[in-house]
Amino acid sequence: MSTLIAAVRSVATYIAILLYIAVAAPIALLIGVVFKWKRGMYALGHVGAWLALACAGIRYKVVGRENVPDGPVVFCSNHESNVDPPVLFEALHPQLHILYKAELHKFPIMGTVFDVGGFVPVDRGDREKALRSIELAAESLRSGNSFLIFPEGTRSRTGQLLPFKKGGLIMAIRAQVPVVPVAISGGRAAMRKGSPIVMPVHVTVRIGTPVPTAGLSLGDRDELIEHVRAEVQKLLDQGPAWT
Repeated sequence: MSTLIAAVRSVATYIAILLYIAVAAPIALLIGVVFKWKRGMYALGHVGAWLALACAGIRYKVVGRENVPDGPVVFCSNHESNVDPPVLFEALHPQLHILYKAELHKFPIMGTVFDVGGFVPVDRGDREKALRSIELAAESLRSGNSFLIFPEGTRSRTGQLLPFKKGGLIMAIRAQVPVVPVAISGGRAAMRKGSPIVMPVHVTVRIGTPVPTAGLSLGDRDELIEHVRAEVQKLLDQGPAWT
């Protein structure tokens, strides 16, 4: 696809997303706050994610979906592109909660929608706030909700897996729920650094074998982190699923 066509398509995508948010966000808040209908909120979120991906020409394949166990889990994924969150939101779970950077909570409406939807912001610059967020997420896990974490803490600019931070794995130990390693690849080609143009790409999502945390204590967190990181790397090494 030429750059001009991609630019036009990108503008159309941004307009479609903004219009959808303008219409859907107030509805989501209404049904979430007034009617307490969380499933309805998530349905609107999935329509929005599908719309964004479809308009941008981003397609994905999931390998290993059968590895996801029943009950709450922590999906632990690498992060290399802005397209990763909507793809994983669509691919992993119908009501996926997310542990996310607290800075995103400042965006108008978005923070409120995230709060009502059960997402948990983490302020990595404030240790006490971060620990409270981890405990809040652990309580949510114990109540039956599944979470997505990006333990690298930021996007990898090279595609190489960065060191993992501890917070998301600690909440899995506190809740005694399995950690499911996930590798997402192909999204880096969608956007060049500094460019708003979104190119159509094929993304691969590989889901690995769950890593149990039952019986583990906080003293086991470093070993758990290394184990899960190694599993994510193995999934990345398998390459794309598209032929």
